[in-house]
Amino acid sequence: MARFDRYIFAQLMILFGFFALVLVSIYWINQAVRLFDQLIGDGQSAAVFAEFTALTLPNVIRLVLPMAGFAASVYVTNRLSTESELVVMQATGFSPWRLARPVLYFGLVVAAMMALLTHVLVPASLAQLRLREAEIAQNLTAKLLTEGTFLNPSPGITFYVREITTEGLLADIFLSDRSDPARALTYTAERGHLVEVGGDPRLVMLDGMVQTHNPASDRLGVTHFTEFSYDIGRMLTRPDVPGRALRWIPTRDLWADPGKIAAETGELPGRVVEELHMRFSQPLLCIVAAMIGFGALLIGSFSRFGVWRQIVGAIVLLVVVKLTEGVVSDPVRDDAGLWPLIYMPALLGGVISAGLLAQAARGGRRPRRSRIAMATAT
Repeated sequence: MARFDRYIFAQLMILFGFFALVLVSIYWINQAVRLFDQLIGDGQSAAVFAEFTALTLPNVIRLVLPMAGFAASVYVTNRLSTESELVVMQATGFSPWRLARPVLYFGLVVAAMMALLTHVLVPASLAQLRLREAEIAQNLTAKLLTEGTFLNPSPGITFYVREITTEGLLADIFLSDRSDPARALTYTAERGHLVEVGGDPRLVMLDGMVQTHNPASDRLGVTHFTEFSYDIGRMLTRPDVPGRALRWIPTRDLWADPGKIAAETGELPGRVVEELHMRFSQPLLCIVAAMIGFGALLIGSFSRFGVWRQIVGAIVLLVVVKLTEGVVSDPVRDDAGLWPLIYMPALLGGVISAGLLAQAARGGRRPRRSRIAMATAT
């Protein structure tokens, strides 16, 4: 790699890291707040929250990589243009095609990162996330052991415990069972603990009483007890371990037998084929985003108001590419044989990038160089 290429490439990677960090932080904070409310509110520990947020990061990074690459390309090109470094390089005989070489290298590196995410990290992280969600949902103890809060683990059931000691004892228990319309039960106990009998969790209450209310006769019965066992497993529905979803199936399985995956997940064959080829097309869009950002800023004449028009034009072109991506999805889902359409956005982006560089090579920046030369001569 030539010295000029290394210089531009280094600038692009530095700015890419900055923009990626900012965008990932914004997306991550948005998801972390929702996860915090959901997990901590259900009585989960901070370690579980940290694990879940870590598992969501690969998918967040996948979303922001093309935007970060585009922003880095636009920013670096604008700075080089403002400081006349591109003008100097063009004056020495560098064509726009030659100037775009380090940007292409940069796009390839970002595409390699995206390929690693789409084929390996994102499916694996989503699979682990869904399994952990199922395990958390099955953790009945975490749902009930929340002191000082009235919980409704299932319709008609209200549970409250004032304090949980370090030994695991429950102090001042209140349990209301109105799941049966013909009878309302209210349990209160001074203390208790959770045990497991035959794989089913049970709440053992000590020194308490149970009040039974019959709505038909409007009579209330009170029974005191020294020890009472209540089956809490029946008041919570245990979710089944989820089957494999399409987004977290490894690429090798999608490639080996799409029909089998469609039958397993219940998805249309076209949806399986779309997911498979989208994992290959998304890295190509990273290259396209970087090249469009660079090529758009090479065209246009000098203006004291800056290059905001070119930046807006680059954003519009990138939006057109993304809209094309949405347009080609429906036909592929309906007919798996149309899978080449998945690569149409990347092809369109490549044509746009080549057109921008060709326009710059025909003298799109010549007016600016002429004005600088005249200012230098005077």
